Amino acid sequence: MSSFFLLIFVIIQAWAMKVEAQKNIFILAGQSNMGGRGGVVNDTTTGVATWDSVVPPQSQPNPSILKLNAHLEWVEAQEPLHEDIDTLKTNGIGPGMVFANHVLEKNLGFGLVGLVPCATGGTNISEWERGKVLYKNMMKRVKASLLDDGGNIQALLWFQGETDTVSLSDAQSYQTRVHKFFLDVRDDLQSPLLPIIQVALASGSGPYIEIVRQAQLGIDLLNLKTVDAKGLPLQPDGLHLSSTAQVDLGKMMADAFLQFVPSSSTNPNIYHSVSPIRNEASRSIRVSNCVSHMYMVPLFITFVTVITLTFHCYYKKHNPTKIKK
Repeated sequence: MSSFFLLIFVIIQAWAMKVEAQKNIFILAGQSNMGGRGGVVNDTTTGVATWDSVVPPQSQPNPSILKLNAHLEWVEAQEPLHEDIDTLKTNGIGPGMVFANHVLEKNLGFGLVGLVPCATGGTNISEWERGKVLYKNMMKRVKASLLDDGGNIQALLWFQGETDTVSLSDAQSYQTRVHKFFLDVRDDLQSPLLPIIQVALASGSGPYIEIVRQAQLGIDLLNLKTVDAKGLPLQPDGLHLSSTAQVDLGKMMADAFLQFVPSSSTNPNIYHSVSPIRNEASRSIRVSNCVSHMYMVPLFITFVTVITLTFHCYYKKHNPTKIKK
C-alpha cells in the first residue's frame, strides 16, 4: 500500500515540476550597450580590449535565471551574457542580469527567468530589418527558446541606435525604421501586445545623438515603455556604459517592465493602473499565461480520474467484503 502512495506522490511531484519549469522569456537585442561593455578596458598600447572580470552584486548568477546559449541550450546565466553571442567583440557587464535579478527581487512569485541574448555591437538599425541576418538569427533563437513548451515571451528589451548617429539620413529615418522593427517582431511572434522596453541613448558614435534620442522618445506605440539612459556614467571611450551605469539601467528597465505585471510588494492581485496602455499589457500577459497553460487542465483531470479509478480497483481487490456491504 505504501508503495502505491509513494508512486502517486512521485507522479504529482513530477507534474508540479513541469508547471514550475515554465520560463518567463525576455529577448535582449540591440548593439554593444545591450550586449554589455561594462568593465571592458582598451589597452592604448596594444589596442586589445579586456574585461576586468568584476561582477557587481546585482549581476551575480541566480539559479532562477537561465540563458539560451549559442548552442540553443538553456544554461544558468552569468556575465558576460553575450560572450558566446557577440563573439567578435570583448563583452562585459550589461543590463540583462541586473534586470532579471531585480524583477525576481521585486516580484517573489515571478518564477524562472529565461534570457535570450541577441545583441551585436556596432550594428545599424537597417541591419535589424526583417529578413536580414541579425533579424533571422534573433527569431531563430527566440523560437528555439519556446521549444518543448519552454515558456512564454514576456518582453523585448531593446537598446540600439548609437551607430545611427553617424549619418544624418540614418538619424532622420531612425524612428520609422525602429517602429517597423517593433511591429515586425510582434507580428512574427504573433503577439500584437508584446511589451517592449526601449532605452533612449546615453551616447553615440556620431554627431546626431539628439536626433536619434528624440526619435526614440517620440515613438507612440501601444505597450512600449522607453527608459532614458542619458546622464548615466560612461567608460573612458565616451560611448559605452560603465558597470555602475549598467546596474542602474538594468534596474530602470526592470521597474519599467514591472509596471506591466502584478505587484509583489503589496497585494499580488492588484495590478498597476498608471495608464490604459499598462493595464492592457497586464491583461495581455495574464491571457497569454492562461492560454499557454490551458492544455494542463484536461491533463490534470485525466490524471486525477486515473488515480481515483486505480485506487478504487486496488481497494476493491484487497477489501472485497467492505465494498460488497
